Amino acid sequence: MVNLKSARNFIIAGVLAATLPLATGEAVAAGKKDVKMVVTAAFVSSKGMHIYEEMARYFSRKLDWDVKVVSGLSYDESDEMLEKGTIQVGFVCGLPYVHKFAEGKYDLLAIPVMGLKKGVYPDAKGYEDVPGKYYSYTIVHKDSPIKSWEDLKGKTYAYNEKASNSGYNMPRYKLVQLGEKSWDYFSKVVASGSHEESIRLVSQGMVDASSVDSLVLDYDRHLGDPDAMNVRIIEHLHPGGAGNVPVVISRKADPAVKTGLQRVLLNMHKDPVGRKILEQALILRLDPPDDSNYDDIRNMEKSAKDAGFIDHEG
Repeated sequence: MVNLKSARNFIIAGVLAATLPLATGEAVAAGKKDVKMVVTAAFVSSKGMHIYEEMARYFSRKLDWDVKVVSGLSYDESDEMLEKGTIQVGFVCGLPYVHKFAEGKYDLLAIPVMGLKKGVYPDAKGYEDVPGKYYSYTIVHKDSPIKSWEDLKGKTYAYNEKASNSGYNMPRYKLVQLGEKSWDYFSKVVASGSHEESIRLVSQGMVDASSVDSLVLDYDRHLGDPDAMNVRIIEHLHPGGAGNVPVVISRKADPAVKTGLQRVLLNMHKDPVGRKILEQALILRLDPPDDSNYDDIRNMEKSAKDAGFIDHEG
């Protein structure tokens, strides 16, 4: 889900009030703390990053923050600063989250629940039956004769990057289910660098297929993006989906930061302004933390390891 070539990687830096807002949104003046939040995996495609700026302004009003949006850090720099607590809060991919949680670096702050309903697109299942989950969509060109993963054998394929759950971990698990031990199932495999680029490669016929973050394709279809409208979903990998993009907090962060920000996130959908921001990202609400929501990601990764699957060298 994470990629360095996408505009999704940026920092929201601000000042957070240490006290909690009331449910109606009044901020209480008190001592303030410098807080930074990093986005290395978003609820939206790169075209929707302005939504995080709106979230920053929303947090400013609710908690009396002085928020700035700053870009320029690489994923590795962002990750290191989050581990050290220099950056306290992150929107990250589920695969890095389960690794960092196991290492004692991150805690879960909130889980987004997506709002796309069945029937909006004929090839998309929607999220009513899988709250707190998202999918890896395996896509082909809309006019392709390919109908299943079995049809993909010997075809060309793109994944975004190895650190991605939906772009790499989940399709790797699909290959394991098919009895494969490597990416040699395909005639050629390329690392695209981003979900958006994978969608473009499929749309323009440069590869036969890819598996991409459902949130990215949903959002770009919502905007009517030509490439997003030019592909077709042939499978939702893992029928029940996988744990959605988590909001995390560094274990070195001040507990007041965790409590205050979590309070705002979990109540956004109850406030008309907050709800409008979430709706732009196709989100219904953010739910309280539940680490077991990400066991599916752990199990898929473990299955590949147990099978002796050979990872791609790209």
